[in-house]
Amino acid sequence: MTIEKANITDHEILTEITKKSKAYWGYSAEQILQWDKNLTITQEYIKDNYVFKLLSEDLTIGYYSYFIEEKQNVILDNLFVRPEYIGKGFGKYLMDDFLNRIRESKFEKITLDSEPNAEAFYSKVGFVKVGEFETSIKNRFMPIMEMKLKENTK
Repeated sequence: MTIEKANITDHEILTEITKKSKAYWGYSAEQILQWDKNLTITQEYIKDNYVFKLLSEDLTIGYYSYFIEEKQNVILDNLFVRPEYIGKGFGKYLMDDFLNRIRESKFEKITLDSEPNAEAFYSKVGFVKVGEFETSIKNRFMPIMEMKLKENTK
């Protein structure tokens, strides 16, 4: 397995992984369609952000993406794995690569908006819930999570 920078030509497979992975949590096809814009990875998105894919031979198993919000803060925007690989350590493999990449830099904090069903995964790897917001689905809240990378970060 290897992790490498995604190419703009990967936009369709990354979008497919995103939508199928989101649907894994029991969301209806209609709901996935309502979220289409947010779940679509465009060529421009790949060009403008840091996007890395996990490959096993020629198969893209999953990916993560992030962007820099401020000089010291990173937003983990996406971390998705094909549904048939969920719960088998591939998300952790991607997360470890992401954290190693970020820890080697000057960043102080990582923030993310978690899929509610993935909150336990992010907590397990060291993120802490710092807030939440209601989504387009009534009574469904997205946890806002962060991980401080430097002790002096407030």
